[in-house]
Amino acid sequence: MKRNIVFFIVSFFFFIKTNAQCAMCRAVLESGDDQSAAEGINDGIMFLMAVPYILVAVIGYIVYRSYNKSRKPKAS
Repeated sequence: MKRNIVFFIVSFFFFIKTNAQCAMCRAVLESGDDQSAAEGINDGIMFLMAVPYILVAVIGYIVYRSYNKSRKPKAS
């Protein structure tokens, strides 16, 4: 249990520090004067990256729930 909590905390703080832009995109976008385009592209990349992780988490939860439901003995 402690291991799961530590993993969750480390993963959460690692996610906060991530920067989604690749080196080439960052170099091109930071060379301009307008930084709003760079921020917009970074937000778009983060949004596109989050959707597959959310879908996998939901599917994993459904599988976990159905697996645990089938393992419980039926009370008579």
